[in-house]
Amino acid sequence: MNIHELHRQYLQHPEHPALKFHDKTITYGELEHNVEQFARYLKHRGLREGERVALAMPNCPEFIYSYLGITRAGGTVVPLNLLQAPQELFFIVKDSGARFLITIPAIGQLLSKFPALPLEALVIDENLLKDVFSAPPAEFPARDSESIATFLYTSGTTGHPKAAMLSHANLLADARYMDDASDFGRDDNFLAVLPMFHSFGWTVCVLFPLYLGCTITILDNFKPKEMAEILATGGITVFCGVPSMFTVLLKLRQKVTFPTLKYAISGGDSIPGAVIRAAEETWNFPIVEGYGLSEASPVVCLNPLKGVRKIKSIGIPLPGVEVKILDENHRELPPGEIGELVVRGGNVMKGYYNRPEETAEALQGGWLHTGDLAHMDQDGYFYIAGRKKELIITAGFNVYPREVEEALVLHPSVAEAAVIGVSHPVKGEVVKAYIVPGEGYTPNKQELFQFLKERLAGYKIPEEYVFTPDLPRGTGGKILKRLLSQGLNDQA
Repeated sequence: MNIHELHRQYLQHPEHPALKFHDKTITYGELEHNVEQFARYLKHRGLREGERVALAMPNCPEFIYSYLGITRAGGTVVPLNLLQAPQELFFIVKDSGARFLITIPAIGQLLSKFPALPLEALVIDENLLKDVFSAPPAEFPARDSESIATFLYTSGTTGHPKAAMLSHANLLADARYMDDASDFGRDDNFLAVLPMFHSFGWTVCVLFPLYLGCTITILDNFKPKEMAEILATGGITVFCGVPSMFTVLLKLRQKVTFPTLKYAISGGDSIPGAVIRAAEETWNFPIVEGYGLSEASPVVCLNPLKGVRKIKSIGIPLPGVEVKILDENHRELPPGEIGELVVRGGNVMKGYYNRPEETAEALQGGWLHTGDLAHMDQDGYFYIAGRKKELIITAGFNVYPREVEEALVLHPSVAEAAVIGVSHPVKGEVVKAYIVPGEGYTPNKQELFQFLKERLAGYKIPEEYVFTPDLPRGTGGKILKRLLSQGLNDQA
């Protein structure tokens, strides 16, 4: 099976709702028809097997029709991150060698500022949709499941972003692994508010529910009050979000209940234990933390939906995924010791496009080297300590940022915290904390220092503090510490 065939297995229930968007419901029968027409249209426009098609639009049914239509017609999808600057998008379009760009008028006007590229823009408006739905029948290539379905460009923490090449088999493996780890079924309703151009939003909120034959309720962007209303009245049973979404929902302080919600799944970045406890006390549903990365399609670990959930843990590997912790000499470490988290499974990428050296480094020994520092406990649960490149070494001692951040957010005046290392003439580095104050609070350095003395070794306590109204984030909600290292929030 290829990803564009996912929903076909549920055509014995063609009237079952597949997508809900605003006041419109699209059945599985209509979804199949629309995907087929988009594929026919692209084939008619000359899309050849293996050619890349950039996709730039917000969450909407047409995103799904386009994505699955591209892959059915034999192409490879290059989703564009709409939060990136035009110059960044230009690099991705050029680097991928995309032949077509599918977009909407507002975004098309922005992207028209690109320097000249051999790129054909298909702007979804009334006229184009008329052509799409009148496209004649076409023959499509029978692509192998190992053929590349998508290029997912990483956030580019160093240098330019690079494209993780994911095959149809990679994406389907992750959907199957999620199915094996859960008990969701056709009557579930997933809320798709995470951007579909992000790996978490696409695999977990679109491909996985289509694999199950579920309903997907689509929100085009994150508006807290609108999302709270949908969760309260829209029959949503599964909500996938990033930590900042849960924090913002808690700030609404509305007496609202989510009567149909079974689970909320948090990913994209670490979620403070205090946020999990507050959300569960407020709404009485579990928040299940997981872990993944684009190079693994993306989900790797998840706290059990049924069974023991451990706060601050990313859970256990999905069925079919292997995870272990290695030291700097690639030796496996025992429980409790921190090293690099590495992954092996059918969901791991084929490599980086046109980056053979970086591919070889990332896939050493057949394992995906994530660059994340972690440890495993005696029960097989994993815990992230931070990025290898974010490890702080102060006076010869290792400091893992997440440990300090978790301690900081326990203080009532701290809503969010991010910790980095900054250079010091004697110690090499010292710990610096960026603090988002809790509503109605004015935290101060001395008070936080005394609070942390009871919880952390002295060398782990921040020597510098910056109080800021917000923290810079990437698309998936992850705090962009490289921007903090550049001092961009220091004048807040």
